[in-house]
Amino acid sequence: QQLINLLDEERLQYVGSMVLGLNDALVELTGTVAGLSFALQNSKIVALSGLITGISATLSMASSEYLSARSDGEPNALKSALYTGIMYIIAVTLLVAPYLLLPADQYAAALIAMLVIVIAVIFVFTYYISVAKDLPSGKNFREMAFISLSVAILSFVVGYLVKHFLGIEI
Repeated sequence: QQLINLLDEERLQYVGSMVLGLNDALVELTGTVAGLSFALQNSKIVALSGLITGISATLSMASSEYLSARSDGEPNALKSALYTGIMYIIAVTLLVAPYLLLPADQYAAALIAMLVIVIAVIFVFTYYISVAKDLPSGKNFREMAFISLSVAILSFVVGYLVKHFLGIEI
């Protein structure tokens, strides 16, 4: 109960915006980076591509959240957009970090590290929401983890197929 009292009440008002930013970043960027990992097989090029994609997607998602909140008549649409964008860019930074920190030929290790980070972020966030809203966290964790990892696996396969059928070697 004391932990609940410590949580910032304002953040709870924007939990939908936070979930949107975090979940979209985890699903989209995990999928993109997983696919690029196999297609490019160079962690530095994957990091560059992931950062460009992630920053562009952050701006897109934040502006879409702003427009959505405004059309719903929310008085604090800008704040909703900021929460969405902040969560998105935090996720981008965390997911791309292994690719920046590991050598270029360690793309597989970077991919594994990224997937571990994805699971950890999902766990921490779903725990925060469950404590703040007094909900069980297990179902939300499993759902978010399943979606994010499924997209990553499918995107990895897409990366393999695109590279194979187009015959592009980098």
